[in-house]
Amino acid sequence: MRHELKIDDRVLSYLDFGGAGRPLLALHGGMAEGLAFTGLAEHLGDGWRVIAPDQRGHGDSDRAPDYRREGYVRDAVALLDHLGLDAPVALLGYSLGGLNAYHLAAAHPGRIAALIGIDANIEINPNTEGTLFDFLRGMRYTAPTREELLDAAGPVGAQFVAQALRPLPSGEGWRLPFHPQDMLDSIEACRGDHWDAWLASTCPAVLIHGTRSQGLPQGTADAMVTRRPKTSYAPLDGDHFVPFTDPQGVHEAVAAFLSTL
Repeated sequence: MRHELKIDDRVLSYLDFGGAGRPLLALHGGMAEGLAFTGLAEHLGDGWRVIAPDQRGHGDSDRAPDYRREGYVRDAVALLDHLGLDAPVALLGYSLGGLNAYHLAAAHPGRIAALIGIDANIEINPNTEGTLFDFLRGMRYTAPTREELLDAAGPVGAQFVAQALRPLPSGEGWRLPFHPQDMLDSIEACRGDHWDAWLASTCPAVLIHGTRSQGLPQGTADAMVTRRPKTSYAPLDGDHFVPFTDPQGVHEAVAAFLSTL
């Protein structure tokens, strides 16, 4: 199920959940990895072949020189090419992955048959110097023991890494599934107005939204649905982390949209 390809001397690791169904490229959120879509792949069953990369700098994929949209999009296209997926595929993205998905659909409309955004904003102004991201600045990338990494991460950071720590190749310690500075750089690179990318694609789309989201205000979500043709809305009672707090609701919303294609 886990495979890899080389892009510019970097390893891009990805999970291919297999099956003869139609391909669904799934892009995880920041500080996560492709394994986040295991439950979705199980829920969709044989009808869809879920392909979930560890995006650059995440999980088992190598760190990258930058974390701008162009790089994320280039990696996704390289993966589609590597898999020989020339026909348009369904595309899903959550949070950071959703923003990357919007830009991928805009830049390569002929590769994308349908678009699923999960709580991914298009008006982004993160305060990367504020207290919200203090946990990242306090993290250590490597340590001799798992316990030291978790202690440095604190209670907030540990939520992102407790189940995802990696042993170092030497066997003499552990590492996080991402480098903290890379994540700060990736968050900062999201800054800006991404309306043009959201409106550039014309394929069928759905916006799955946690109605109490800290990351996507209700007014923006409403405008995204209203302004983009062929876009439906699937509200869920949850916050920005709704894929983790209500996975069943997200899985059902994704399946319902895919059933219309």
